[in-house]
Amino acid sequence: MKASFSTETHTPDSLIAGNAHLLVARKVTIDAGVLPRGAVLGKITSGGKYILSLQAADDGSQTPDAILAEPVDASGGDVVALAYFRGDFNTNALTIGTGHTAASITEGLRAKGITLITAQAA
Repeated sequence: MKASFSTETHTPDSLIAGNAHLLVARKVTIDAGVLPRGAVLGKITSGGKYILSLQAADDGSQTPDAILAEPVDASGGDVVALAYFRGDFNTNALTIGTGHTAASITEGLRAKGITLITAQAA
């Protein structure tokens, strides 16, 4: 039996802004949309699925609750994905839904254990 190897190029992003050992992630169901890693998610009260949090929503998802840990394409139906529920994250690497700003979501996420940090360029 011959061993085979493959290589991939890993390009780290700047989403994680603190100690990785503080991260807490769990599986969530994404209801709809094509979302990038770092999307700020809100939980739909009825059913408990997650979507991009939009300030004008009225289904519970208007309240930011988690940060998507991986890119997701739920355009064809529900997708199970990982989302962060605790940790330190770079504000500049987030995808924030319409109507929200970093300032408007910071305190609410902090109460949930998510700290937003604006990374400074070197």
